[in-house]
Amino acid sequence: MIFSKKLLALLALVPALAFASGGGHPLDKAPDRSHNMAALQNGAKLFVNYCLNCHNASSMRYNRLRDLGLTEEQIKNNLLFTGEKVGELMTTAMPAKDAKAWFGTVPPDLSVIARAKAGPDGSGADYLYTYLRTFYKDETRPTGFNNLVLPNAAMPHVLWDLEGVKAAKFEEVADPHDASKKIHKFAGFEQVSKGSMTKLEYDTAVADIVGYMEWMAEPAAQKRKQLGVWVLIFMTIFATLAWRLNASYWKEVK
Repeated sequence: MIFSKKLLALLALVPALAFASGGGHPLDKAPDRSHNMAALQNGAKLFVNYCLNCHNASSMRYNRLRDLGLTEEQIKNNLLFTGEKVGELMTTAMPAKDAKAWFGTVPPDLSVIARAKAGPDGSGADYLYTYLRTFYKDETRPTGFNNLVLPNAAMPHVLWDLEGVKAAKFEEVADPHDASKKIHKFAGFEQVSKGSMTKLEYDTAVADIVGYMEWMAEPAAQKRKQLGVWVLIFMTIFATLAWRLNASYWKEVK
């Protein structure tokens, strides 16, 4: 009886816990890049140039990029810079000890990050797309940047040269849960310095990176979906034939 009461109490807390896990900065919908090979190739290039310096993608090999339409020669000439072989894993040369000393934590492996970050507020792609577009200048942080999606993030804004530097504007509003209190509400960005890209170009580049990371999390996703369609078609045809055969059999019996 006591166990049943504890179980009921735990189940009652589940919705509250799920609600508490969200509630941060709203996530923007990430553009779909799953069928755009040019965008995925560009995303792979940007990922190798900007993300692979600190993060590992230890479940992915360079030669798997052939599935994106790249040849081994293109991979060697454009994506391999430190003597790796095409068949090697996509890992960083930065020792974990140094990474922890510089950033305070070891940068996470990004192999399946696009799936791991999925939550009640959106998909993992939505999370990453919003995260990479909400860095802002904050002199109180060791890196000089903060983030709306992940406040006090240890990661620096590695794409600042593309996007430029932004400052976040906040305004004080009444707390919806307690009118006697004030809270800081995000009120928009202000461009401090320009980057090499326009806002549209930067958003497109981030969408390409996120699209690649989503593909990397499950490279066989499209083939799996295509196979699933054929399986459903086969099962439909098989079920129809079995139904008609069954009807014909029992017709003779009757």
